[in-house]
Amino acid sequence: MKDEDWDHVMEVNLRGAFLMTRAATKLMIRQKSGGRVINIASTSGAMGNAGQANYSAAKAGLIGFTKAAARELAHWSILVNAVAPGLIETDMTAALSPEAREALLAQVPLKRVGTPREVAEVVRFLAGDGAAYITGQVFHVNGGLYM
Repeated sequence: MKDEDWDHVMEVNLRGAFLMTRAATKLMIRQKSGGRVINIASTSGAMGNAGQANYSAAKAGLIGFTKAAARELAHWSILVNAVAPGLIETDMTAALSPEAREALLAQVPLKRVGTPREVAEVVRFLAGDGAAYITGQVFHVNGGLYM
């Protein structure tokens, strides 16, 4: 792996979340309104993925960042959680070869690919009133790939 490939994935997936969290929570703290931060992690961050050490490391870092930020921001009633999708029908998974897709699908107990809507529903729940007592958690949406 080239240094540039490592750095780019870290910049996008970890530093980007840090910068956005810092900017958004400054406003939330100033307004004394509380709030929600919902990070998009990945099953790869919890279980690793061969050939994607940079992506897996960035998403694992994002999970750690989510938990640390949840502890730091709870004082201001800011809840921080993460959603970790697995094999979801996206542009990223559409680029997989049929063989790679089948190999991944064979590891999913529900034997199907998830939909973006299924991930969005978890994000919507975390943004709503029903999640008012949830912080520092990672919600895996992966058909049982990681449990």
